[in-house]
Amino acid sequence: MNESTARYVPESREGMLKITEIFHSLQGEARQAGLPTVFVRLTGCPLRCTYCDSAYAFTGGTWMHFDDITARIQAHGTRHVCVTGGEPLAQKRCSEFLARLCDLGFSVSLETSGAVDINLADKRVSRVMDIKTPGSGEEAKNLWSNIAALTPHDQVKFVICSREDYEWAKQILSDKNLADYCEVLFSPSWGQVDATELAEWILQDHLPVRYQLQLHKLLWGDTPGK
Repeated sequence: MNESTARYVPESREGMLKITEIFHSLQGEARQAGLPTVFVRLTGCPLRCTYCDSAYAFTGGTWMHFDDITARIQAHGTRHVCVTGGEPLAQKRCSEFLARLCDLGFSVSLETSGAVDINLADKRVSRVMDIKTPGSGEEAKNLWSNIAALTPHDQVKFVICSREDYEWAKQILSDKNLADYCEVLFSPSWGQVDATELAEWILQDHLPVRYQLQLHKLLWGDTPGK
């Protein structure tokens, strides 16, 4: 991303976000998997999960005005937009930008760590919220009050790193009655747990969850911007 393509207002940065990348790809996860989507990846994250595949977004980035971000999105001619990170809600103007996208008629999803209050995001947005397993190394960062804010339009995701993670997630699923709030996703951590084994555990235990693989990784591996 060229710095000269973005408006830079160092005094206030009103109406701006720090952006790592904007790209057009197929949604690889969650309810809209397989749909052409524009991804807006914000810079910065307060967590350091062991399986993070976007650590390049922790620092750097370019300040862009909402108008410039929106123009980049509209140029792709796709109605689905995913705002991701990093942790998008760590930037205080993210909530304003999400509402703007909804007002413009986009179908918007937000990928969030679950460590920040999801009430900051417009309820028209499909909030895809992680619950961090012990294997992530960030279990202590889970903001459990977020569960009460979930709606059927949202989704909860567990990234499973081991059999121990699976048993932990299964207990949380039951204790918190998560399936009563929204759709629940179980995903194998890439390279850490056998994908077939996880599928078999879910079937054996008759869990009310959606199993998912990361479609974008099956197609393009860990290539940034895909």
